[in-house]
Amino acid sequence: MNSADPFKPAWWLPGPHLQTLWSPFFRAAPQLHRQRERLWLEDGDFIDLDWHGPHEAHAPLVLALHGLTGSSGSHYILGLQQSLAARGWASVALNWRGCSGEPNHLPRGYHSGVSDDLALVIAHLRAQRPLAPLYAVGYSLGGNVLLKYLGETGSDCPLWGGVAVSVPFRLDQCADRIGIGFSRVYQAHFMRELVAYVKTKQQAFIQRGSHEHLASLERLGTLDGMRTFWDFDGRVTAPLHGFADAHDYYRRASSRYYLGGIRVPTLIIHSSDDPFIDAHSVPSPDELTAATELELLGQGGHVGFIGGTPRQPDYYLERRIPEWLVQISRTRY
Repeated sequence: MNSADPFKPAWWLPGPHLQTLWSPFFRAAPQLHRQRERLWLEDGDFIDLDWHGPHEAHAPLVLALHGLTGSSGSHYILGLQQSLAARGWASVALNWRGCSGEPNHLPRGYHSGVSDDLALVIAHLRAQRPLAPLYAVGYSLGGNVLLKYLGETGSDCPLWGGVAVSVPFRLDQCADRIGIGFSRVYQAHFMRELVAYVKTKQQAFIQRGSHEHLASLERLGTLDGMRTFWDFDGRVTAPLHGFADAHDYYRRASSRYYLGGIRVPTLIIHSSDDPFIDAHSVPSPDELTAATELELLGQGGHVGFIGGTPRQPDYYLERRIPEWLVQISRTRY
């Protein structure tokens, strides 16, 4: 099920880094009117959802999942929601815990394996729009969570289909890859953002008088010297979320180990030159089920895939993903 108008990388954005960096730094954010909903969870925490598009019972609904240190305001999320609305589809953008502009209420946060939170949100959407065909699209970390969820739920998955873009299929290999060459610039950025995420939460606990929660974060020890993903995930992610160590977290959260369980139509879009993802992380065809299509492109960077001209950029993902979703929706009727 290939696109009729395939991806042609922009001549003015050569190489993986320009493809990766152009949108977040130079693209004007699409302006959307969205309605925010706060979903309260049984553990006392919350997840914020941003709705866009038609409020109709039968309108197809797409759940969009952002990547690490992103939010529902990430340009690729806004662009997807805008493109879907142009086709008459509704969408809702999830903000993982603590990513909506307000610290979440618990010491735990989000990570690459939080398919339990994704399951809660999907159950909520099914209750809110029981007649709407439901799909999900995940980018980077969000794509990893989505593939893990699809594999875990198998034939019982309530989604009609899913799309995963620029996925870190093997978290351990990708944690190594991002520490090599120019990619260390990205690693340094992520470390600053992740440490700030924890420190902001600490300050919120102090202001709220949440002494028990504050103590949970203080038990992690100093946040100084966090230079690699192995550092952060070993000292913060693993102990906060019930993993023995970084190795345990990477093994249990990596989507590659769940691909064999996928039974609903799934499209994976990936670039061979992705500066975040180790080439050996990408699954081989024999690891994929008949329901899964891997679109492996030679260029595109990480959640880039920009073509066109400087005056009229072409955002391939915002064409390809809605096109594919419409195609598979027709097979259900």
